[in-house]
Amino acid sequence: QVLPKRWIVERSFSWLENFRRLTIDYEFLAETAEAMVQIAFIQIILNKFIE
Repeated sequence: QVLPKRWIVERSFSWLENFRRLTIDYEFLAETAEAMVQIAFIQIILNKFIE
């Protein structure tokens, strides 16, 4: 059975797949990788506000 809010998480992961830097693990530190994910989500949110 599909959970009611599962599509929100799946949609978020699909948005992140559009960023090439996140598809391959380039970062040496976990903090840097986490910062890249945050920057990607910030860019996604800003693009949603602009549209």
